[in-house]
Amino acid sequence: MSTTPTTRTARRPARRRTVTMPGLDVESSLVATRLAGDTVPGALVAGMDEVGRGALAGPVSVGVVVVRLPDAGPVPGVRDSKVLSPARREALVPQVLAWAAAAAVGHAEPAEIDRYGITAALALAGRRAWHRVVQDLGAPPDVVLLDGRDDFLPRAPLDACRALSAGPGRVHLQVKADATCATVAAASILAKVERDGLMIRLAREHPVYGWEGNKGYAAAGHRQALIERGPSPHHRLSWRLVPEPVAAEQPVLSWDVPGEGTGGEWTA
Repeated sequence: MSTTPTTRTARRPARRRTVTMPGLDVESSLVATRLAGDTVPGALVAGMDEVGRGALAGPVSVGVVVVRLPDAGPVPGVRDSKVLSPARREALVPQVLAWAAAAAVGHAEPAEIDRYGITAALALAGRRAWHRVVQDLGAPPDVVLLDGRDDFLPRAPLDACRALSAGPGRVHLQVKADATCATVAAASILAKVERDGLMIRLAREHPVYGWEGNKGYAAAGHRQALIERGPSPHHRLSWRLVPEPVAAEQPVLSWDVPGEGTGGEWTA
């Protein structure tokens, strides 16, 4: 019998992943640039983000959260809305509203998406949210920070904006701003919670599509209901909502989130 002792390798402790919480560094830098040489003690910064761009049903929505810098106060524990649970997002809403100098969510309905196209509808939703915060504040914010690479706000349809406040001037674009900028993360939370609540209410009227779970996006059950039952009045009818029948040897189609133009499409 062998008497050689068994050697056990000690386990290394698991590394803790560092999570960077959104702050106000970017916003503060923009304010410093904006107010260089100015005697005004602070500025209003608006963060904006959208939700619902790639859904098959329901509105596209844009949130705006405005804070006054440098005296905005402690930042609530906001993060990109997509990484938070529904319960956590809802719990953050009252904290965001208490923190913000003004906040609003604007929507563009499916019929407006069909009429104007997705980009112009996004702009319209953003302009509606912008109008509300301008009305609440009595003046437009000094600095605007928008998530992404594209400033869609100037593309709002003129006929739908006649009763709205003038849009923002220069808009600062920041890719992944919802992960690094507290105002944008807060705006994404407000927009997500409000739009999700709307889709849950609409699901009671049209239960076959499963909107209480998929929130209007192209989940398998939603697509199957479209094939079997057709669209509802809340679907984006200008979009190709179901793929054309294909032969067995052809590739399976999947839904591609739209960019410019009227909507998304099924792609291989």
